[in-house]
Amino acid sequence: MNNKKLRKMILIAMLGSISTVLMQLNFPLPALPAFLKIDFSEIPAVLAIMTMGPVAGIAVELLKNVLHWFLSGSPTGVPVGEMANFVTGILFIMPIYFIFNKIKSTKGLTVGLIAGTASMAIGMSVLNYAVFLPMYVYFLNMPAYTSDAMFNVIVLGILPFNLIKGIMLMVVSLLLYKSMYKWINQQQHKLSM
Repeated sequence: MNNKKLRKMILIAMLGSISTVLMQLNFPLPALPAFLKIDFSEIPAVLAIMTMGPVAGIAVELLKNVLHWFLSGSPTGVPVGEMANFVTGILFIMPIYFIFNKIKSTKGLTVGLIAGTASMAIGMSVLNYAVFLPMYVYFLNMPAYTSDAMFNVIVLGILPFNLIKGIMLMVVSLLLYKSMYKWINQQQHKLSM
């Protein structure tokens, strides 16, 4: 195995582990459903896509969710929450990658973060309506949501939650980018050689 591949694997493992710890440090937001909890576990995946590309970011998201499932378990026995978090992470980081890859600057990162937030908020609203909430209802043997109740959960809970989470992730990512700019550039150079 060459040095570059080994370096990437180690960096992905480190970022995935940090992401798992950050996922454990979650907190609910007042006035939103208690099952929606903010965490900053997407930040290491953002660093991964900036330094190594989209496959590394997806690998960090996957590693984080697999480790979280093993450490925390799942009330349904099926990792529905982890699957939803994995998709959320991908919806957030992929627009960042595509835009930041074209405009490698604070401006490119800002536009990417805004696009990632919009993608995450809209995508998870649709996917929760069509996939994840019905999965929770099925696996937890809960009474099914009425269309009005599901609409309210999406519009008054999931959509604002993902917008708030995206804004918080944007602020932290921009602060980290400014302080880690040299390290990010060094990693890009080392890992592209």
